[in-house]
Amino acid sequence: MNVSSLVFLKSVVICLCILTSKTYAQFHEIGLFLGGSNYIGDIGTDQYINPTAPAFGLVYKWNLTERYSLRGGLTLSKLKEKETNNQDLNRFNRAYSFDNLIQEANVGIEFNFKEFNLHDADFNFTPYISYGLSYFQYDQYFITPNGPGGNPVYTNFGKDQEFAIPFILGLKLNPNPFLILGFEFGARYSLTDNLDGSNPGNQYINEVDLKFGNINNNDWYLFMGFTISFTFGDLPCYCKE
Repeated sequence: MNVSSLVFLKSVVICLCILTSKTYAQFHEIGLFLGGSNYIGDIGTDQYINPTAPAFGLVYKWNLTERYSLRGGLTLSKLKEKETNNQDLNRFNRAYSFDNLIQEANVGIEFNFKEFNLHDADFNFTPYISYGLSYFQYDQYFITPNGPGGNPVYTNFGKDQEFAIPFILGLKLNPNPFLILGFEFGARYSLTDNLDGSNPGNQYINEVDLKFGNINNNDWYLFMGFTISFTFGDLPCYCKE
């Protein structure tokens, strides 16, 4: 485990310790995320929301009050793009493509727009937002434009880990006190510009500059889909102190 991984895990543990020390009753959720993913960057379509690959994940929530929750999760997906389906003629003629396996762990805070009592027998729903921090692993590579037959050549030079900042907007409902259904859209601003091979590090390609696109903007990736979670644990007392 590298230094950045240790710092990330240490920060998560400290935050959880601070929050749990002030919390006396909890109600937990654990469930699945099923949906799709797409990427926004220097390769691919000019559409911002265009899921091209399935995404799967685990979601855990620790509901502190009717308004606030801590959440964490793991998400797995392969970002896939090709430029043959594109209204941008420059990208269409270039015809690059790529796929990149994303393995993400995330933690954050979720805020409900209205009070959402998990153990209420009546039907309830609320929109919500969530933000926090993600840590993900991805493949690094670069693209040589004119390979054999004039086709681009994709060279993978190993795995790397990086942070991303997630922004999630969703809607959830509870048909009964033990089941929560939801739909959410989450955009991740990654702290790298090389999810697509457009901005590889100079230490890997010293002989020629293979960067292209807007190298001043980092890449984004998006997850969109459904969540289903089951509640467990002590019933919370949402009482004003």
